[in-house]
Amino acid sequence: MNVVFISPHFPPQFFHFVTALRELGVSVLGLGDASYDSLRRELRDSLSEYFFTPNLNDYGALLRATGYFTWRHGHIDRIDSLNETWLEVEAQLREDFHVPGLQPADIARLRSKLGMHDVFKQAGIPHPDAIPLKDAAGVKAFARSVGYPLVLKPDVGVGAARTFKVSDDAEVDAALTESLPGYLAQAFVRGTIVTYDGLVDREGRIIFRLSHEYSDGIMESVLEQKDLAIWSHKEIPPSLDAMGHKAVEALGLRERWFHLEFFRLADGGYVALEANLRPPGAFLTDMMNYACDMDVYRLWARMLTGEDLRDFRYTPRYHVCHAGRRTGHQYRHRHAEVVDRLGGALLQHRELPAVFRSALGDEMYLIRHQELPAMQEALRFIQARG
Repeated sequence: MNVVFISPHFPPQFFHFVTALRELGVSVLGLGDASYDSLRRELRDSLSEYFFTPNLNDYGALLRATGYFTWRHGHIDRIDSLNETWLEVEAQLREDFHVPGLQPADIARLRSKLGMHDVFKQAGIPHPDAIPLKDAAGVKAFARSVGYPLVLKPDVGVGAARTFKVSDDAEVDAALTESLPGYLAQAFVRGTIVTYDGLVDREGRIIFRLSHEYSDGIMESVLEQKDLAIWSHKEIPPSLDAMGHKAVEALGLRERWFHLEFFRLADGGYVALEANLRPPGAFLTDMMNYACDMDVYRLWARMLTGEDLRDFRYTPRYHVCHAGRRTGHQYRHRHAEVVDRLGGALLQHRELPAVFRSALGDEMYLIRHQELPAMQEALRFIQARG
């Protein structure tokens, strides 16, 4: 089996996907913008071949590289990156090389927030109303229908960069003093963001799922530079589980990771926010492993290589939390005090890659507790301001 893996070196933990494939006898063909010598040893040892291209946005270069892999190794069975940035690229390569998986038409429909809007609405899944952003008059008319505040954001994109919250007509005018092509206006929903993350096999069966909760929305974290925290739950509420299953089915996903975001409302109900056709971001794949004492990287590789996983079982045993801190904030407890206080509950401490810092903070403490109150107490200790 030949698998082309785009950007196998980033995010930094994704090399585990490559090593897991290699352990199953897969020929993994890496295509990345980092020099071969800069790759970590485990990744170099797991790649059958690596093609360096300095610009992964140069589709012609990727086309030639994949053609070279085909000439050298034969038919390509899968092309993937598991990375939001390269979803369109990998889909186009699949189409050009007749490889199964999401195709450009699928990405155009499912990666677009307006496309997700239509899928959710047609499936009867609660979802905030949205319209394409054309001009201020159209946004104001939409606000008269659904009420302020509204969120103005790119139709295609990840994170909260270049996202606006507008609360009245004057703020709409201020936001639209510059052109915002490719944007939409969406009704603002007050609620807590919770996720429905997992893997679906090639028959459409969900073989693994877990839910995480965000202390704040990514938009608020970016715009207000808040200290974000993300933690896993040991149980998924039945209503969220049912809605997540329904969403995965409506999206028509096969042999794929999914990362669905929902708002949990004050009344306990749920509203779908968006769907992402990839694993959850940051270090949540590592968090899943710690939460369940398992290896989701190997699980994905087993699924991709066609193993029947209908009888696969796992048990979430811990609440695992990403607790972020920012260098510009003053904290009550120094790093040494945090380490001493956490003891064995501290799994990792690391500085985050620059691309993550705006949303997630400059450094991360990854902690694990069996009981939620103990986790919440540790989180408060880490993020307490001086």
